[in-house]
Amino acid sequence: MSTDLPVVPHWIDGAERPSTSGRTSPVYDPALGVVTKNVALADQAEIDAAVASAAAAFPGWRDTSISKRQSILFAFRELLVARKQELAEILTSEHGKVISDALGEIARGIEIVDLACGFPQLMKGEYSENVSTGVDVYSLRQPLGVVGIISPFNFPAMVPMWFYPLAIAAGNTVVLKPSEKDPSASNWIGALWKEAGLPDGVYTVLHGDKVAVDGLLEHPDVRSISFVGSTPIARYIYENAAKAGKRVQALGGAKNHMLVLPDADLDLVADSAVNAGFGSAGERCMAISVVVAVEPVADALIAKVSERMAGLRTGDGRRGCDMGPLITREHRDKVASYIELAEGDGASVVVDGRGVEPDGEADGFWLGPTLIDRVPTTSRVYTEEIFGPVLSVVRVHSYEEGLALINSGAFGNGTAIFTNDGGAARRFQNEVQVGMIGINVPIPVPVGYHSFGGWKQSLFGDSKAYGVHGFDFFTQEKAVTSRWLDPSHGGINLGFPQN
Repeated sequence: MSTDLPVVPHWIDGAERPSTSGRTSPVYDPALGVVTKNVALADQAEIDAAVASAAAAFPGWRDTSISKRQSILFAFRELLVARKQELAEILTSEHGKVISDALGEIARGIEIVDLACGFPQLMKGEYSENVSTGVDVYSLRQPLGVVGIISPFNFPAMVPMWFYPLAIAAGNTVVLKPSEKDPSASNWIGALWKEAGLPDGVYTVLHGDKVAVDGLLEHPDVRSISFVGSTPIARYIYENAAKAGKRVQALGGAKNHMLVLPDADLDLVADSAVNAGFGSAGERCMAISVVVAVEPVADALIAKVSERMAGLRTGDGRRGCDMGPLITREHRDKVASYIELAEGDGASVVVDGRGVEPDGEADGFWLGPTLIDRVPTTSRVYTEEIFGPVLSVVRVHSYEEGLALINSGAFGNGTAIFTNDGGAARRFQNEVQVGMIGINVPIPVPVGYHSFGGWKQSLFGDSKAYGVHGFDFFTQEKAVTSRWLDPSHGGINLGFPQN
């Protein structure tokens, strides 16, 4: 730890609160390969303080009128849109993704804020009049209380926004535990919420490692947990949070396939494979990591993909490059080890990113886009989530063989088919066992008013993220059966009621 560097503190009670735990973790600039700051790691006392702050704020926020809550959400949205460039620069400095990719991440997060701004429509209950003589039945949606969010390093702005705008709109208070690898965006968002008028304690940021994660999973005042990350950790989160009696959204890992039929437009396919395989340096759960080419198109497709890869510039995201570094040196080395493994398993490395000459500092965590052909389906390169800029090609001889290959996998997050045959596309969307499907669309992340989530080992629990699923998750329903024998009078008021 560098003691002369700034420390990213927690955000508690509407302000930055320096840590007293004595524990920190380094935060790198991946394009420079150097530590630029440290981040606090919470101990149990700080976990309790963060949850206590959120719990104290809950009754007042729960009882705040819908119109007032909505006005704060609109104010937050306007501030976020106006200052997105500042946030993008923070993301690039700690994650390494290029500025354009960071702005794209923020734009997708704003979609969920837009959805949250319209929350009154999605919070409405139902009403049945005179179910029995003089008896009415109606339902109410009410918030849970304190909700916990545990988010990954790859989308430090967007993924938390999948959850906290909806949770806050619904009347909950939030404790967010962001990744310790790129923590600053979450504090920046805290200051933006405060400027928008959000009461102190409604949005809290608790920095930390496994101690903080377990503290949220076990804390009796935390009512739910939302998580996005690798499958082993998602399973751990799901099992332990459920054991503690909490609601759980736990989104896990992926191994996403692109099935290319012989009638597909190969130029579109090549563009899409490069964009979906190497955007954000492949560090996204919706990246295409396997191209399943139905022969005889593989050779022609590989030539087109290789040609496009030759024009990509890897380097510092602040220099207008196409792809930035990986998040840490250890992760870069792990991803690079899969290329060596592929060679040992008999695959052909068509483009090797290990020799990339970056437009950036020599100590950055660089690995260029990599293309590997004829990857055996028994190889770990095929079966494991690499989470880096490595695109594998598997050759098959029919639609049926490709479909069976996709459906035999452990994951079921995203997939895509490229074809000009509408019947084949319709058949694919019906038969493939995957939660999010693209038809001539390489990264089928649903828009904000639909919901995000996969199948099989890509989702634990029964609730997807955002959309209607999000509001269902962050609310609980009451059913009221009512009889009133005498009307009451509220007096005269000719003005419009406000707030």
